[in-house]
Amino acid sequence: MTKPLGVILAGGQATRMGGGDKGLLPLGDGTLLDQVIARLAPQVAGMALNANGDAARFAAWGLPVVPDSIAEFPGPLAGVLAGLDWAAAHGADSVVSVAADTPFFPTDLVARLQAKAEGMRHPLVLAATPRGEGEQTKSMSKSGLIRHPTFGLWPVALRDDLRRALHDGLRKVVIWTAEHDGREAVFEARGDPFFNVNTPEDLRQARAILETHT
Repeated sequence: MTKPLGVILAGGQATRMGGGDKGLLPLGDGTLLDQVIARLAPQVAGMALNANGDAARFAAWGLPVVPDSIAEFPGPLAGVLAGLDWAAAHGADSVVSVAADTPFFPTDLVARLQAKAEGMRHPLVLAATPRGEGEQTKSMSKSGLIRHPTFGLWPVALRDDLRRALHDGLRKVVIWTAEHDGREAVFEARGDPFFNVNTPEDLRQARAILETHT
């Protein structure tokens, strides 16, 4: 199966971390972004970084930086759209998105998203995990799964439909994916494979997790 292109979503405002780029926070011998790149690179045919503002701050990584084309930080779907437009310019059929603040996502993420998309005219699949006991979330599906909408397989063919939806005010990822019969690929693992860094305490936890695996 052909590897898709990958886009790392780093366009958020990081308000709970006091602003700035969460991906540039130190983790291990590098940064959160280094960890994400190392996990994603073997799974995709090429990568771009979705980020807004001065692209020069990411020059050290040598990745193309694609900003949102929709103003006023409309959320992760704008980053997905930026990735789809970039992929279209390179003749790709699909993109896999990951978040720049989630350093331990599965190393078989892409393969399992693609497997779940088998038979779909337009491959559109979100990552999901089983709900823990007593756990509640706005991203829960009707099947009781917790969806991780920044981790997905997206078809380039639907990018103009997504653009129209965003211009019409759509912001919630799962509404758009449901309209196009999107599927869910379930990842079961010890702990949370999509643990993300939102607060200083989360960053301390990420460092502790990394230490136990090195």
